[in-house]
Parts: sequence; structure tokens; C-alpha cells
Amino acid sequence: MLPGFKRDLRPVNDIEIAYRIAGHGPGLLLWHGHPQTHAMWHKVASRLAEHFTVVAADLRGYGDSFRPEADPEHRNYSKREMAQDGFELMLSLGFERFSVLAHDRGARVAHRLALDHPGAVERMVLLDIAPTLAMYEQTNEAFARAYWHWFFLIRPAPLPETLIEADPEGYLRSVMGTRHAGMAPFTEAAFTEYLRCLRRPCSARGICEDYRASASIDLEHDRADIAAGRQLDLPLQVLWGAEGTVGQLFDPLAEWRKVASDVRGQALPAGHYLAEEVPDEVLEQALPFLLESRQ
Repeated sequence: MLPGFKRDLRPVNDIEIAYRIAGHGPGLLLWHGHPQTHAMWHKVASRLAEHFTVVAADLRGYGDSFRPEADPEHRNYSKREMAQDGFELMLSLGFERFSVLAHDRGARVAHRLALDHPGAVERMVLLDIAPTLAMYEQTNEAFARAYWHWFFLIRPAPLPETLIEADPEGYLRSVMGTRHAGMAPFTEAAFTEYLRCLRRPCSARGICEDYRASASIDLEHDRADIAAGRQLDLPLQVLWGAEGTVGQLFDPLAEWRKVASDVRGQALPAGHYLAEEVPDEVLEQALPFLLESRQ
């Protein structure tokens, strides 16, 4: 899936995070979304590795990373803990400062990383999200129908876990294949990898706890930042799909400018899965932005 990338498993933040690494130069952390793994970057990672040391990591609870136990407050899957994983991973690889390119759930973790460790993140590109708090506070019927899994996955255990485990492939296809582009963006190899990882023990728990955290403890952390006047203070690029739910139901630039001081970005001709639907367009926008400080 990622030719030339070395696969490894590293202990950080009391768990183990799976990742692949390749390239030379400044550090660039890639984080994936749900229900995927680091393999989602397979169409862009090699190009990025021409300019950066690329670290494509699996979030805790996903891929081949560790799946912590659930806890009543969902702290083990809070974006704060996930962000700490990435911070410690990059530090252990020798990067005190690095940039981040992240999609979906990974982009929500990146948002928290840049808030909790503002000196660590140089530049950040976020794909197809608005801030979590803004999306929950502006939920309407159209959003609930499009992002039904946000509300299904936060139901108390074990109902959603049981249903996912009963038919992992059906779950993947129901989430990924019913959006704008259907299953067309996903290569057979990529889908096979997503399915392999979803079939691993406790994967459903990891996914559900990720979403339960986003609807509870993560919102508490976001509200605390707003109350304290803490914002993202770094160059931020946001890209979203013109045919996707985020672009059609929210104003991504306006929402990010409420919580960040330096925001730019635009819609791309795609749905949700930008790096697999329009990889060339993602690189055309993200690479010059990420390289800007090096020129």
C-alpha cells in the first residue's frame, strides 16, 4: 500500500502506535479518519515523502494500533489522549516541531494536538471537517441523516459494537459507499486493508469510544478552550469536498476562523474522502502550503 515506507510499532503514552515512515527532511504526521487506517494516504504519501519525513500513523483504536479499554468518561479515547500519542510519537522519532496533514477523525485529533502542544505544530492541513463543537451545535435533520453514524456509534455499549462485529464488511460499505462517490475511490487493496483492521478484536470498541468521547469529554475540552480564549495560532489550511456534507451544510472557513487566527482553504471537486477521490488536487493545494515556510 505504501511502497518504500518502513512499518513499525512504537510504545508511546502507555500504549503502542502503529505507523509507517519514509522520506527525508522535516517531519510530517499523517492521521486518517473513520473507518480507515493510515493506508488511506497511499495515493499521496510517496509524493509527500519527496519533501518530508512522512509518518503515517494509525490512531489508537484503529488499524494496528493498541485498543485501550473503555472507561466511563471515555478519557482513553479522548482527542487529548490521541493527540498525546501523536506528540510523543513524533518526539520519539526526533521531531520537536512538525507539520500535520489529517482527515476526518484524525483532523479532530490534530485540532486538539495543536491546542495542547502549540509549540510542536508548525503548519496544519485539515481535510473535510468543521470544528467538532460547531458541528454538534448546528446539527439539523439533514446533518443527522448524512452523518447518522455520529449518533449510532455513541449509543451505550454493547449495541453498536455488536452490530458492527456482526457484519464488518457491511458496516464499511454502509459508511464509505453511500457517500458522494460510492465505492469508486477505494482500491481493492485499500478496502481489504480497512476490512482486515476492522475485523481485529476490539476494533468496534475503539471506533465507538472515539465517537463517544467526541460527544462528551471532547466537547468539554473544546468549551474550556473557548472560555479561556485559547485559539489555534499557526498557519492552518482547510480543504473540503464541494459535494460533501461538511461543505454543503457548514461554512468551513467561517467556522475555523472562529477558533484560529490564520486560516485559508477552499472546496475541492469531491465528496468526503479527498485523499482517495482527488489526490492530485489535494497535493496541489497542500504541498505548497506545507512547504511555504521552507521557501
